[in-house]
Amino acid sequence: MVRRIQDSDRPLYLISVVSKMLEVHPQTLRMYEREGFVTPHRINRQRLYSEKDVERLNLVIELTKELGVNKAGVDIILRMRGRLETMQREVAELMGLLDEDIRRDFEKRLKAMFGEE
Repeated sequence: MVRRIQDSDRPLYLISVVSKMLEVHPQTLRMYEREGFVTPHRINRQRLYSEKDVERLNLVIELTKELGVNKAGVDIILRMRGRLETMQREVAELMGLLDEDIRRDFEKRLKAMFGEE
């Protein structure tokens, strides 16, 4: 079975392009890769970044340079963000399995719990 790559996961950009897009030195991107914040696709020795990689790098840069979060903090934030996205997907799947009436009631309760009324 062939796995299709989602558009946002498709490796598109060279490191030089991403560094210009994000206005950082390519060495900064390499450092973020060493830290494990991003894992670009590699073809031979060239790094290719996807749209999702660029978004993640942009978040890392925003956290570190604009908000002063250290690398350990960035790591925690990225991991928590990943867990939150996983939980959101799981809730969406569960909602699809519920009957319409039960789903509306459940959504109402969730909004009340999180103060979204």
